[in-house]
Amino acid sequence: MSFLQKYSNIFVIALSTLCYFFFAYFLERTQFYTVSFLWFSLFGGFYILLKNKKIHFATLVGLAILFRLVFLFATPNLSQDFYRFIWDGRMILNGFNPYLSLPESFIQQNSQPIAATKTLYEGMGQLNGSHYSNYPPLNQLCFFIAAIFASKSIFGSVIVLRILIILADFGILYFGKKLLERLGLPIKNIFWYLLNPFIIIEMTGNLHFEPIMLLFLVWAFYKLHQQKWIWAAVLFACSVSVKLIPLLFLPLFFQWFVRRNVPSNKVAPIRKSTAPTLIKTKWSFYCKGIRKLLLFYIIILAINILLFLPFYSSEFLTNYSSSVRLWFQTFEFNASFYYIFREIGYLFRGYNEIAIIGKITPILTILFLVYLSFFRSNKDGIQLLTAMLFGLSFYYFTATTVHPWYVATPLILSVFTKYRFPIVWSLAVIVTYQAYANNPWKENLWFVFIEYLVVFSFLTYEVFRHSKVNKL
Repeated sequence: MSFLQKYSNIFVIALSTLCYFFFAYFLERTQFYTVSFLWFSLFGGFYILLKNKKIHFATLVGLAILFRLVFLFATPNLSQDFYRFIWDGRMILNGFNPYLSLPESFIQQNSQPIAATKTLYEGMGQLNGSHYSNYPPLNQLCFFIAAIFASKSIFGSVIVLRILIILADFGILYFGKKLLERLGLPIKNIFWYLLNPFIIIEMTGNLHFEPIMLLFLVWAFYKLHQQKWIWAAVLFACSVSVKLIPLLFLPLFFQWFVRRNVPSNKVAPIRKSTAPTLIKTKWSFYCKGIRKLLLFYIIILAINILLFLPFYSSEFLTNYSSSVRLWFQTFEFNASFYYIFREIGYLFRGYNEIAIIGKITPILTILFLVYLSFFRSNKDGIQLLTAMLFGLSFYYFTATTVHPWYVATPLILSVFTKYRFPIVWSLAVIVTYQAYANNPWKENLWFVFIEYLVVFSFLTYEVFRHSKVNKL
């Protein structure tokens, strides 16, 4: 490494550390232009570091640790969800079921079931406090751990939650590197996730728990690639029990289990005398694959039922389903095609059609997943992960609500494929914070249009570029 290269890297690292420090301790989300400037500056440094082939793997790991530790003692400044996380954990610690009680009900009764009741409620906001918790059991376990170690201090709870997220990210590093090796991909690809400023700020900084879910997901893929599908099912179930989103991937395992090992007719010419034997052999492989697939699904379902069981009551299903339904039929944020559908609804019906559109878009997602499951090849690891990437992206492109931290899942999936549009999305998603610069909160749809124009343009470029070599 030349003298100039060495000191230019030091400059980029020092500047990035300074930007992260300012982001963590001196910034509010209402300062949109300052947030954007720091965001794009950090992405510039991120790109320079990853494109420098002289920087060793261990150095990049050290930087990933350093940048996360900058946030260790910071209070999240771009999201208020962590107040609800702390609330739920303390409710469990004090013997309450977070799926059966509303934070606002305690405030209305002037009751204080946990430490800092009023502060936590004011922090989470009236909207969050008026709905039942929708965080699955293993996510609640993380909140409970924070309550055990810091039952009275909000600051202490923040540190515990942040440590859990940092540990999960380095679990992703460990299993992600192993999976990349098995797939024959460059191991430095993992840093498109691990050093991404979006991941560092939104997960470590703002305490979103996608890394816990993604750790189990990547670990499950690694075990699946090792042909240890029972362990993969257990780990996949844990991933679902942190965030429900991996449920979308279940149909895509069909070819991996059922078609992957079936003998092909192309292996040898088929003679009339051997045709019945070949058909019988293929049928045997199909039946064996279907049995494995069904067992895979049963294990995932059974583990999640067991994990939800301690919280079950007659009211649980009603409360939980009503909270989940809100994301489809009530909330609107950073949507793409949904906003187009909404405007068409205004044009022809004169009012917001979210209740109808919110029911149609999941059906479209299911149809697209069926197409990916049965009409394209998903027999090897990269093909399967690519199908998951496009299936999830389709869902987000048609969803009514796409919070910035949702992009973490497409981002980690892209690490194991040849597509990089989620990295561009992780850069462009910052424009969504323009909504918080307004008082009261309000989205500027021109910024949303710019975000998705950039994402769809790059996605189209990648699809056409790769389609010249082979099909999607």
